[in-house]
Amino acid sequence: MIQQFADWLIYDLFGIDATTHLGEALNFFVYDTLKIVLLLFLISSIMGVVNAYFPVERLRNFLNSRKLYGLQYLLASVFGAVTPFCSCSSIPLFIGFVKGGIPLGVTFSFLITSPLVNEVAVAMFAGTFGWKVTMIYVVSGVLLGTVGGYLLGRMRLEKYLSEWVQQIQHSTDGEEEWEGEDTTLLHRLPLILRESWNIVRGVILYVIIGIAIGAAMHGYVPEGFFETYMSGEHWYAVPLAVILAVPMYANAAGIVPVVEVFVAKGVSLGTALAFMMSVVGLSLPEATMLKKVMSMRLILIFFGTVAFSIILLGWMFNITL
Repeated sequence: MIQQFADWLIYDLFGIDATTHLGEALNFFVYDTLKIVLLLFLISSIMGVVNAYFPVERLRNFLNSRKLYGLQYLLASVFGAVTPFCSCSSIPLFIGFVKGGIPLGVTFSFLITSPLVNEVAVAMFAGTFGWKVTMIYVVSGVLLGTVGGYLLGRMRLEKYLSEWVQQIQHSTDGEEEWEGEDTTLLHRLPLILRESWNIVRGVILYVIIGIAIGAAMHGYVPEGFFETYMSGEHWYAVPLAVILAVPMYANAAGIVPVVEVFVAKGVSLGTALAFMMSVVGLSLPEATMLKKVMSMRLILIFFGTVAFSIILLGWMFNITL
């Protein structure tokens, strides 16, 4: 429905040719803006209901328990793998996790894996490269989230969250009046929706800027640009692929056909997979949106850790596949 509205608005109402760079960029911008804003409000509302009824303190204590021996990072990574979100769509859940007091490293495990692995991309990957490569990619994505979240969690980076996040972490917003009360959802819903809208208002500018950057890249990057610079077996092909991928913005399902073209034109599979992981997990639009919830230092640490891990995986894939 959202895609149909975007097509009608750009191609029918405004009369812009769908085959032009401008048409592609504007259509992408309208569709992703509406999708992410609606998803942001919906997920924020759901998380509001969960926070109102679910014993977050018990969950927080469970995830902080030493008895898990790091299993909480794997659980968060697997949860990220089964949620069909792109990197920008995952941010509302990230905010909800942090607001609920879930350990930061665990939320990073979710944020890393969620855009990398989803059921649509897995199905497309299997049809294109076979189940062996698909399983290697899925397992690598989950392990990347698990190890990355663990390493980031050990760094004690909570102090680098933005002041806005720290404020909503300590904001009760009327929750005290529900303590010990058997309050109905209908009674709580107006406050939950109001809190959700406040979250949307707080990040919407960053969402629009991020999607605008992605739309420009989507519509105007010259065809064949990346294949030219990533072909060959040079050691720097993987790091270069990661660097070139950062300005891009697409979900995993959307980038699989591009990876297929790369491989067909001589790009090594490991290099192509590193490019795919970086596009969906390290995009510049994602960094723009994360600026609302993280300091620049935390964003650089997060991106640097994930980028280094992806480069290592890309080299390993090129050697073994």
